[in-house]
Amino acid sequence: MKLGRALVLAVVVAVPLAAPAVATPPDAATAEVAQAVRAGTLGQDHGVADSCTGVVQGHQVDLGCLTNVVTRDKASADPLTTPAPAGFSPADLARAYHLPDAKTGERGMVTIVGIGAYPTLEADLTTYRSQFGLPECTTADGCLKITDYHGGPPLKPADGLGEIEEAYATETALDVDLASAACPMCRITMVQIPMDVGRLLNAVLLQLPGQLADDFGTAVSYAASLHSSAVSMSYGVPTGLQGDYLGTGAPAVALHHPGMAVVAASGDKGYLGGPQLWPQELPWVTSVGGTSLSGSGASFVQKAWGSLFTPHGEQQRWVGAGSGCALDLGPAQGQPAAIAANCSGHRAGSDVSAVADPLTGVAVYRSYAPNNGKAGWLVVGGTSAASPFVAGLYARGGRLSGVDGPNTLYSAPPGTLADVSAGSNAQHGPADCAQFKPVVCSAGPGWDGPTGLGVPVGLGAF
Repeated sequence: MKLGRALVLAVVVAVPLAAPAVATPPDAATAEVAQAVRAGTLGQDHGVADSCTGVVQGHQVDLGCLTNVVTRDKASADPLTTPAPAGFSPADLARAYHLPDAKTGERGMVTIVGIGAYPTLEADLTTYRSQFGLPECTTADGCLKITDYHGGPPLKPADGLGEIEEAYATETALDVDLASAACPMCRITMVQIPMDVGRLLNAVLLQLPGQLADDFGTAVSYAASLHSSAVSMSYGVPTGLQGDYLGTGAPAVALHHPGMAVVAASGDKGYLGGPQLWPQELPWVTSVGGTSLSGSGASFVQKAWGSLFTPHGEQQRWVGAGSGCALDLGPAQGQPAAIAANCSGHRAGSDVSAVADPLTGVAVYRSYAPNNGKAGWLVVGGTSAASPFVAGLYARGGRLSGVDGPNTLYSAPPGTLADVSAGSNAQHGPADCAQFKPVVCSAGPGWDGPTGLGVPVGLGAF
């Protein structure tokens, strides 16, 4: 039985956002990139780089954020930077997801939880919103708030960590831009967790992520104290040796706030057959998967995101929306037994999805590049794009009184979520998830792991 579903989405139409008041027109090269994004052919001439890795105290580590950037060409690791936006715009996303005009909906608060300083955040967000004709959102007018995870002043840049801060700034730019695209009239709060190298290394090298998870719990609890409508975390850490603590201990409890949508990215490494990433695995967190989006105007097609790519100087690897089974946890809140049965009665991820493939990526503006990066417009993807977008829809839809994790999605009215029935996030398709059911790693009719219940159709599910 389909729950809150529609037939496969191929063509959607919606009222576009207002025309931009100030916009930089694309040059010929940028226009060519923009056309390739929408045609789904960008991978013919460009590569993808994981922007969430870096060297910390001599160790190459995964930084936990879930962002991938398009590179200048297939042989380069340098991000493609253009003078005007080439990725999907807010108006494109509004059409792809049947969103109403920008002024329709509640004007809630979207809180983004991230790591590290970003001194040009307000200026960069202003550039993005101005480019696309979105209303101003500044600290002066009360729309934008930037604090540390206790409500203190914004973080200051850390000495000697330029590479790491640039990576985290790219993540944060993506987060606030996509929250703006989903809910142009919403307030945005950025909650910054201080960069603690010791805690990061403990999580990555010693498989002890408990202290880092505690920091996210503190940040989400602070977001709840602000009466946020929704909070987004575009981060995912393996539970390592502390699965019980992360699954049922203090950080898990700190992320449970009925009445506030708590949303997290499902991951960017495709189907995970073993332990899942935290926090998206938690039953009271909405796990957001990802799609490849192609099309323009009034016609868009989506499929589950999964593909091979070869990073500069590295071996070929698989990327895609995360999915899998959290075998030490019960089903997600509101998740029907028939769906949990795909994971032997345990939490099955993901719950819902939106665009995430960097090769059909979104436009993001970032000027803070302390590692000698280039300021400008990027084409970015990852489930880090989908998570803040969905959080923005929760805040804009405003039906939050009964929200407890993804429960209201599983009882959403028919036609408010569109099924995605093509594609896989596993390199070898259903064979890779043979220990469970094929739908855990391959899209098909009804719920599936890579895309959950499907993609939004307007605000009705939120």
